[in-house]
Amino acid sequence: MELQRNSHHVYRLMYHYVWIPKYRHKVFSEPYRKTLKGIIEKIGYDYDIEIVELEIPVDHIHLVVRGEPSRAPSEIMRVIKSITAREFFHRYPEIKRQYFWGGKLWTQSYFVESIGNANEEAIREYVQNQLTELDKRESRSKQLGLF
Repeated sequence: MELQRNSHHVYRLMYHYVWIPKYRHKVFSEPYRKTLKGIIEKIGYDYDIEIVELEIPVDHIHLVVRGEPSRAPSEIMRVIKSITAREFFHRYPEIKRQYFWGGKLWTQSYFVESIGNANEEAIREYVQNQLTELDKRESRSKQLGLF
């Protein structure tokens, strides 16, 4: 991870976020996954948040971003959660009625860790392989499906 600069700082900040929808509903299948990715990428562009990796399994989000010293990790998460909820419910009101009757898309909690230079590649690979790993675990599962 290279050093970044602005007029007053030289820094190297990267954060890995994981958060879940309210009630841990498994709603982020296609086309919802693609829409949510687009919303998050647009937020990154609009708010000058550099999105390094983004993956959306059906029931949670993994996001790796580069940060600036002036922007707290909690502020980044607040912006992303609030705008994604508003935009997602605007585009899919039926999802809100069916799964999120309380009016909130996300739980209040989230996981965030700072990524040091040594493990950046490992974290990026982990996020990139989320869907593949979930498929592997499901195929090894001995539980029978309902239909």
